Amino acid sequence: MNARRLSPAALAATTLLAALAGCGGNDDEPGGLPRLAAATPATLSGTCADLASRLTLANTTITSTTDVPAGTLLVGGQPIAQHCRVVGSMYPRTGIDGNAYAIGFEMRLPNNWNGRFFYQANGGIDGNVGTATGAVNGGPGLTNALHMGFAVISSDAGHSGALGPNFGIDPQARLDYGYQAVQKLTPMAKSLIQTAYGKQPDRSYFGGCSNGGRHTMVAMSRFADQYDGFLAGAPGYNLPKAAIANIFGAQRYALIDPANLANAFTPAERTTVANAVLAKCDALDGATDGLVQDVEACRSAFNFATDVPTCPGARDGSCLTTSQKVAFAPIFSGATTSTGRSFYASFPYDPGIASSGIPFWEFIAPVALDTGGVGQIWKVPPEPVAGFNGASFALNMNIDLALQWIDTTNATYTESAMSFMTPPNPTQLSTLKNRGAKVMVYHGVADPIFSVDDTKAWYDGLRANNGGDASNFAKFYRVPGMGHCSGGPATDQFDMLTPLVAWVEQGTEPQAITATARGTGNAAGANAEVPGAWGASRTRPLCPYPKVARYDGTGDVNLAASFTCQ
Repeated sequence: MNARRLSPAALAATTLLAALAGCGGNDDEPGGLPRLAAATPATLSGTCADLASRLTLANTTITSTTDVPAGTLLVGGQPIAQHCRVVGSMYPRTGIDGNAYAIGFEMRLPNNWNGRFFYQANGGIDGNVGTATGAVNGGPGLTNALHMGFAVISSDAGHSGALGPNFGIDPQARLDYGYQAVQKLTPMAKSLIQTAYGKQPDRSYFGGCSNGGRHTMVAMSRFADQYDGFLAGAPGYNLPKAAIANIFGAQRYALIDPANLANAFTPAERTTVANAVLAKCDALDGATDGLVQDVEACRSAFNFATDVPTCPGARDGSCLTTSQKVAFAPIFSGATTSTGRSFYASFPYDPGIASSGIPFWEFIAPVALDTGGVGQIWKVPPEPVAGFNGASFALNMNIDLALQWIDTTNATYTESAMSFMTPPNPTQLSTLKNRGAKVMVYHGVADPIFSVDDTKAWYDGLRANNGGDASNFAKFYRVPGMGHCSGGPATDQFDMLTPLVAWVEQGTEPQAITATARGTGNAAGANAEVPGAWGASRTRPLCPYPKVARYDGTGDVNLAASFTCQ
């Protein structure tokens, strides 16, 4: 039929059908959401060496293009196929502090490309260009996006790590770290891919853990039209508040020992608490196996004040004093202001509290990391760099004032920390949902810095804004025992990128994700926190919240097949 003979209404209908066909629309998916078409492979055109000469990228300098032969790079014991490594930077400038700034990046482009792009969001305060491989989970994985054939980008988010948190003196560096580096890198990366392969990526994915999880949550809100799948681990999406809450915790530990925070809550004492939690909560999922799967039931079953032995006299590691219980309880129940108003989430009780990763986040980070974030990156105006003392700043900080700092602006710092660091309207993801994009989020129950309860509150809000059920476009997985992104007595090795791609491109909705304990001999590295009584490769289903993995009553407790998500 000749389009010139169609009526305007018929032409509009034909155009709509064509658009739906182009994006793989499929009304059979839950809720009638569109399905995005699957990516198609391509090969690198020309050579890696001549790629730079073919690129025309605004505000961008390409430093090098290097051919990386197959097997040169190993990740998780797996050889990475031949690819082209592109190193460059964007928007060079001099900051108001006199320091040189630019958005540094590397891209790794497989010779045999799967048609997909992965934005690797990095952790901490950024500042370094990590190897662009694209992790698929928190703990060291056996595969990665680059190994799967994705083109992957990594960046320093606009500042040098040599500056530490002092980059926050520069207002533009703050904004780049918060979200604008992603805003600038995304179109550049897609244009570079267009030149390298003769087409833009068919599908684009975004992922990271910790601050990388925060970046991912921000991208869900700000760049929902530019990415099709989002994989967020331990997302510190309320990072400024989480940092203040961690300082709040340090002040509580200082009530017991101001000279040595770690001595306020020793490894033996944390083990005592972990054992008390296991005694009350381990069997709630039907198996006594060293894991607390039923987090919600444990909240009711375990009482910190009465279930942890109280020392009748001196501390000996087998008990807590009354003073310790009074000091520590508010950390678990959630940080508050001087008037008792809660400003950050609670932390659930989990046996992972005894793991070796806890002391850094509980006792060192508040004075060594969080102080720089609060004082230099988020405070308006920032604290003077000269003479800044992190320990003194943390232990003497007025929590109420700090909460005001992160919401403050002035003529120089025109966006507050809570504006540039956090996702706008994080529980309103209609743009993402309605175009067929998908979200998967995971979080360790024993995470001591970003609370899994904060992520739970986000997901509960998302559910409430979607008629009580957001599972047709977003899934949230709690990982019992796991600390911050990895580690702890946990099954912390899993691949969430593969099911995310299948969900986005084939409409296969993920349910339980099988996770493995990294025992002795694991190709990606063993986790010393895996108890000796476990099978070295114990597996567990990670269940989409609010479901819980429950033992079926028969079968090997080291096998995921013996558990069902209920």
